[in-house]
Amino acid sequence: MLSDTHLGLQDAREEPFAQYSKRMAGAYVKTRHAKSGGQTSPQESFIEGIAIAQKNKADLLALPGDLFSFPSEANVEWAAQKLQESGLTWLYTAGNHDWHYEGMEGTSQALRETWIQKRLLPLYQGSNPLISFRDINGLRIIAVDNSTYEILPDQLDEFRRLIRAGLPTLLFIHIPLYALGRPLGFGCGHPEWGAKSDKNFTIERRPKWREAGHTQTTMDFHREVLASSNLLAVFAGHTHSPSLDLLNGIPQVVSDDNASGGRLDIEVLPFS
Repeated sequence: MLSDTHLGLQDAREEPFAQYSKRMAGAYVKTRHAKSGGQTSPQESFIEGIAIAQKNKADLLALPGDLFSFPSEANVEWAAQKLQESGLTWLYTAGNHDWHYEGMEGTSQALRETWIQKRLLPLYQGSNPLISFRDINGLRIIAVDNSTYEILPDQLDEFRRLIRAGLPTLLFIHIPLYALGRPLGFGCGHPEWGAKSDKNFTIERRPKWREAGHTQTTMDFHREVLASSNLLAVFAGHTHSPSLDLLNGIPQVVSDDNASGGRLDIEVLPFS
């Protein structure tokens, strides 16, 4: 699993969008590798992660969001080429930066739809961008886009359908589910999420979170995920800090950022 790579590639085609991508374009140009301590970059870390997945003969490379710092054509073309050349099976869902041009007019849901269709679509390989799955060796892997911190009714309906199959399941999301005592970075289903607690809307140049807080659909998703007896684990990114919580007995594992060389190697073993 590689989350939060934050690629910031751009070329002349990005010039009309420079006012929207300027801040994030300079955010992760060079980083310090989480393991070696040496200087690295998002591109180097992504290539390293792919190489390790190839070496380990990974059944799936999960990419749960913020692969990009903004949805430039150069970003998407470079990543898609590296993934296609790798020969790996991958499953991608967007993070809150993948589709976000800071300061561009529109709601989060509208901008997500726009830039998925205009730029990100090749990464989904024909799957539904908002919720998709793979069945591999008797294991169901579901990816749900919660990059707006929220869940739509169609997503919840499809999650219910997929989980009802009864297969042992892994869930990949970008923004971690609310866990008791965790801050708003664990914002999907967080009871304090809303306009009053939104501290970053100015720097990110986006509309404030909803005044009334989460929709009932989002809260239902949080509750039903934790009630899923065949769900083995939830995997997320977003916070750039590794963590582990048990949510009603289900582990939620949050990965370090791939921009700094972070990754998760996931092995699922049968009960003996």
